[in-house]
Amino acid sequence: MPELPEVETIRSGLAPHVTGRRIADVSVLHPRAVRRHVGGATDLENRLRGKRLDAVERRGKYLWLTGADASDEVAVVVHLGMSGQLLISDPDVPHQKHLRIRVTLDDGREVRFVDQRTFGGWHVDDLVAVGGRDLPESVAHIAPDPFEDAFDPDRVVGVLRRKETEVKRAILDQTVVSGIGNIYADESLWRARVHGAQKTNRTSMPRLRGVLDAASEVMAAAVEVGGTSFDALYVNVNGQSGYFDRSLDAYGREGEPCRRCETPIRRASFMNRSSYFCPVCQRRR
Repeated sequence: MPELPEVETIRSGLAPHVTGRRIADVSVLHPRAVRRHVGGATDLENRLRGKRLDAVERRGKYLWLTGADASDEVAVVVHLGMSGQLLISDPDVPHQKHLRIRVTLDDGREVRFVDQRTFGGWHVDDLVAVGGRDLPESVAHIAPDPFEDAFDPDRVVGVLRRKETEVKRAILDQTVVSGIGNIYADESLWRARVHGAQKTNRTSMPRLRGVLDAASEVMAAAVEVGGTSFDALYVNVNGQSGYFDRSLDAYGREGEPCRRCETPIRRASFMNRSSYFCPVCQRRR
């Protein structure tokens, strides 16, 4: 599933194409793509047709488009799911096999939502004021991510210290800190030299702060190269893959030497996924 760097890459790529543009037409081509929208496909099409777009916004892994009209108090929330893609296309480009929603802009270009596994989708949501920012109601419970001005690492450290759970499990909790998924959790823990199975209430505040600082650093580095692509399911709006997989220090490197101490990286089962870590650099305390 795309994490903060991948979603930010999509947001920053999409924004120049849609900001200030008006939606000329909308076609929902698969009902599952609008299953979260209460009114269904026809209602979503009617509500978006003619809408002028003001911005493409993000919190953590969540993406939404806002309107430019002062009375427009709703957002178009885009769930990418496991395989959702937002592509900018000329109208004469053949439709992708798994095209689910097609939006035609007033300059003739198209925003295409392609989703092979159909876990993603679009819905229109009310905006609510939370912490000085207007957020879609379905995103309001999500904590600020490390790229936001509202992100307070000291507050997050305090929350972590009051919990009695594993460090990795805690930083994957989007109500504590958003944007971090399995890949960047492993990378952050490796950089901070913290074992993901350590208990948060038994980990010092400086070490917990180190994990958050590492998360900010590694995700910023990933954004610089367009995120992490392991297959064709994640691409930017131009259909190009990201290159951060070449810079991964822990994730997916089972049996390969640690870049610090050359001890083979290990893999452990975690929440129906995998964790990758160095048994020497990340000793469980």
